[in-house]
Amino acid sequence: MGNPLKKTMVYLGLADEEEAYEEEQQAPARAQRERERDREREEPAPAPVTPLRRPVAVRQPSVGVVNEILTVHPKQYRDAQLIAESFREGVPVIINLSQMSDADARRLIDFASGLSLGLYGRIERVTSKVFLLSPENINVSGQGGIAHADAESAGFDQ
Repeated sequence: MGNPLKKTMVYLGLADEEEAYEEEQQAPARAQRERERDREREEPAPAPVTPLRRPVAVRQPSVGVVNEILTVHPKQYRDAQLIAESFREGVPVIINLSQMSDADARRLIDFASGLSLGLYGRIERVTSKVFLLSPENINVSGQGGIAHADAESAGFDQ
């Protein structure tokens, strides 16, 4: 018995010596449980998740007025930066992949697809190696010249 209070209680006859001994033996386990409960209380609750919604005030170039269309003949994947910067400014971009390797062309089309999705635009296939990125505010029309790029045609044909 290491607790002086318990020793005093047993000496005065206020506590039974056997009960005091059993409580003393259970004290380390009880202390361990209390430490675990304290650790659980200290752990922060997971942060609430707020779903992202389309912003109400998206920076839009002048609606309906197309002053330029950029045509790009990329030779390497790093030419994607020019495409992204122009598309982000609201300029439609025609991408001609005829000068790229097939592997880099696929990477570039994957990038362009993500870019158009992230900025609410569209990507459409013109020919097997030419694609059109059109911003949200640009409507593209025509008779069969441009096919909408869906899941099957979005892959790059060899």
